[in-house]
Amino acid sequence: MIQISEAAGFQIKDMMKEQENEHLFLRVGVKGGGCSGLSYGIGFEEEKNDEDIEIEQHGIKVLIDKESAPILNGVKIDFKQSMMGGGFTIDNPNAIAGCGCGSSFRTAQNAGAPEDC
Repeated sequence: MIQISEAAGFQIKDMMKEQENEHLFLRVGVKGGGCSGLSYGIGFEEEKNDEDIEIEQHGIKVLIDKESAPILNGVKIDFKQSMMGGGFTIDNPNAIAGCGCGSSFRTAQNAGAPEDC
């Protein structure tokens, strides 16, 4: 479904330790919005829903809602460090277009409703 790089896994685990709750789930999803119609949502949650798909990578339990699953199939999440700091990158093979600011995307199956950036 999705792949989390080793670098991203280390960063996510560090963030979980900062939350002082190592039993958190990492939720990865897609929501409507942004210039190109869709944007990613990533955050921590304490509970999973019955409708969630659960996978585990690098000891991290990841939740994906069933609506987001087809759009996220094949996604690679990485963490890049540079002179300007660090941040997560998402490589989505299903994205056919993205906006100039880099915060939203569009797929062939679910184009979404573009908004102003």
